[in-house]
Amino acid sequence: MKIGVPKEIKNHEYRVGLVPGSVRELTSRGHEVYVEAHAGEGIGMLDADYQAVGATILPDAAAVFDTARMIVKVKEPQAVERAMLREDHILYTYLHLAPDAPQTEDLVNSGATCIAYETVTDSKGRLPLLAPMSEVAGRLSIQAGAACLEKAKGGSGVLLGGVPGVQPAKVVVIGGGMVGFNATQMAVGMGARVILLDRNVDVLRHFDQVFGSQVETVYSSADSIDIHIENADLVIGGVLIPGAAAPKLVTRQHLSRMRPGSVLVDVAIDQGGCFETSKPTTHAEPTYVVDDIVHYCVANMPGAVPRTSTFALNNATLRYAIALADKGARAALLDDEHLLEGLNVHRGMVTYEEVARDLGYDYTPAREALQTP
Repeated sequence: MKIGVPKEIKNHEYRVGLVPGSVRELTSRGHEVYVEAHAGEGIGMLDADYQAVGATILPDAAAVFDTARMIVKVKEPQAVERAMLREDHILYTYLHLAPDAPQTEDLVNSGATCIAYETVTDSKGRLPLLAPMSEVAGRLSIQAGAACLEKAKGGSGVLLGGVPGVQPAKVVVIGGGMVGFNATQMAVGMGARVILLDRNVDVLRHFDQVFGSQVETVYSSADSIDIHIENADLVIGGVLIPGAAAPKLVTRQHLSRMRPGSVLVDVAIDQGGCFETSKPTTHAEPTYVVDDIVHYCVANMPGAVPRTSTFALNNATLRYAIALADKGARAALLDDEHLLEGLNVHRGMVTYEEVARDLGYDYTPAREALQTP
């Protein structure tokens, strides 16, 4: 298999699809890996590091897309990249299609086989390729939120952990998944008062067992969100419905009842965001203000710590990259029901039900699409 690794071009995105160690695993199995020049420099990996493990360096993305059959990336392909996709391409990356109609249309029109990291499952129904980035984003959400609370950055001037004699900030975490757990862990570690909202009682029990009295666990409802948003200093949105657009749980009306300078961090922004007033931002301009409330909605948060993020991501994605390269996409997908869940688009068909529903496409089950001549 000829595998291509283009340089990421999303705003302030420094991660890379494969680290040299992963390239070595692939080349040792007889595959050819083509890496765009300088693709790994954002994580401190030079072209020479890739060449040392058998990769060929190509001058630009066009050469990578033209040469390779499987494209391994981190973020969703941008418009200029989507224009280079062919019907025989396998695209293996994060896609987040449900809130992104233009990308979905381009992928459908390309005819390529598009596998999304974020919808691959495991035997316990978890999302193993989303998990490492959710861990990073959850931890970063507290760092980012704490910084945004600083007065010079538009915040209310509250120190997250307080000091002796001065109460700490109140942090409300909505969603007790991987993002919520890691955000809670960081907020507790920084001395904040933390409230965790979730609709799954077993999740609430787990948080209670792990954190005890350090975290107040509350069943998530319209009433409880109303109550706890009102006097929150920092709200973390970590709600995820796999493959689908995130529900809008915090409305603009809520903002009017919050203290000016409070902060919303929407980690669900890749799936459209769980705050009504959310819109994607970048690392270059990460925040904006609505009704005196600071919004941090960076769509590629883990890109802020690209070295940690890239190695963590490769730890999870490599095994499937090897399977796709060894067997080809069709056989690898049909042999593994969990990898099959990652197939979102194939030969012009939308093969992930929630994406088809949210964007108005006909839905073709993945297994059925792969059997189509």
